[in-house]
Order: sequence, then structure tokens, then C-alpha cells
Amino acid sequence: MISIAKACTPVTDENERFEALIPAITRTARIAFTKLSTRVRDEAIQDVLANAFCAFARLAERGKSDLAFATPLARFAIARYWQGRQVGTKFSTQDVCSCAAQRRRGFALDSLPSDLAVMLVDDTKTAIPDQVAFRLDFPVWLGSQVQAKRQMAVFMAMGNSPRDAAKKFGVTQARVCQVRRELRTSWQTFQGE
Repeated sequence: MISIAKACTPVTDENERFEALIPAITRTARIAFTKLSTRVRDEAIQDVLANAFCAFARLAERGKSDLAFATPLARFAIARYWQGRQVGTKFSTQDVCSCAAQRRRGFALDSLPSDLAVMLVDDTKTAIPDQVAFRLDFPVWLGSQVQAKRQMAVFMAMGNSPRDAAKKFGVTQARVCQVRRELRTSWQTFQGE
């Protein structure tokens, strides 16, 4: 026996209905996230749109898409964002990468500073004890420099040319070479050479 499928509205009608709600949801989310930095705010708005779409799709699945309005969907999605609940991820307070765990336990994950990343590059030519000594000594020596010289040292250690350093820091190439000599002398003094 062949069963006849129930008449249902095409998916495109529901998609178009949600697309009409997107500007109002975005506006509500933008207001809710005004204190966040631009990059974080943009990500948060996208999370809100994803959560709102999932809620809308669930209503449409239950045949109640006519009850979906932009403001309640946005508020629901914003609340889920602040709880750390994202679409497609588990809600775990045991996972250190989870926003919920970070919020609940009061910590945050940060990426390594660029000067540390430079020091952690694999080097197969230098002896291991020398690598260890450098990784211990370099941050201490770098911390003893004034901020401008420290930034220039890290920038130059990444392989950038004096011309690039001059452009980045707004000084002449001669000043970059002078600072480089000063840094070399300071490093040698620090090493006891």
C-alpha cells in the first residue's frame, strides 16, 4: 500500500520567513552586545542568528512558525549566548575550552604572546642545552628592556628587515640599526660575554 505524504509548506517559504526576521534579530543582538569589542560582537551576533534559526526551525517543525517573532527569538538566542550554549557544540562545564566552564570557574584561555611563539620554534641545529638556556634567559632579558625596544626586538627576531621595522615603528632605518646594536650589547652583557 502506498501512503500519500501530507501536504506541507515548501522549505523555501520557511527560509524566506526567517530571512525576513534576520534584520530585526541582528538589531536586537547588536544592542545587547554594545559593550563587546567589534570582533567578539560580530561573533556573538552570528551565534545569536544560529540559535534563533534553530529555535525557528523547531517551531516550524512543530507547525508553529506563525508564532515566531524576531524579538522573542533574539532574546532567547541572546540568553543562550550568555549561558555559553552554542549551536553544534556540547554544553560542558568540565571542558576547559568551553565558555561555560570558563565563566563558571572564572578563568579565560589566551593564545601565546608572539614573543613566546618566536622562542618556541623548533631548531635542529642548536644543541638542546643551549635551546633550554635561551628559552629561560630570553624572556627575562626581554622583560628588562623598555617597551619600545622590546617590541622592536620581537619584531626583528621574527625575521623582519630594518626597513619594515622602520615603517612599523615610525623611525628611520639608522635608528633601527642603532637600537639593534644596543640590544646586541645588552644581550651580551646579560649573558656575561
